[in-house]
Amino acid sequence: MAVELNHSIIWCSDKARSAGFLAEMLGRPAPVPFHHFLVVDLDNGVSLDFMEKDGRVAPQHYAFLVDEASFDAVLGRIRARGLDHWADPARTRPGAINHLGGGRGVYFTDPDGHMLEAITRPYPRD
Repeated sequence: MAVELNHSIIWCSDKARSAGFLAEMLGRPAPVPFHHFLVVDLDNGVSLDFMEKDGRVAPQHYAFLVDEASFDAVLGRIRARGLDHWADPARTRPGAINHLGGGRGVYFTDPDGHMLEAITRPYPRD
């Protein structure tokens, strides 16, 4: 039996703002409505379905594996918008990227405080 992630719901305070932000930052097509969600589709068949909620949104972490050119584009968009970014999830290395596993990685936050990460190689587990 194969097990694959199909979709994940991302809670947010404004689905148009949050889904639009992610789609723009990752260079994805515009989000599409599906029932009460706004959906951002990824290249591996997984979708991120943005759903609004009242009250506080608990920040989560979402990591995206991108190719080198896409990483350059994401980092360029982060810098063009003047967004804070870090080389680590603890935010101890502001304005930097990491080179873990021989790739590149960067962390930044979305409008609801979700920690987004773009990496060019999966992190080694050993």
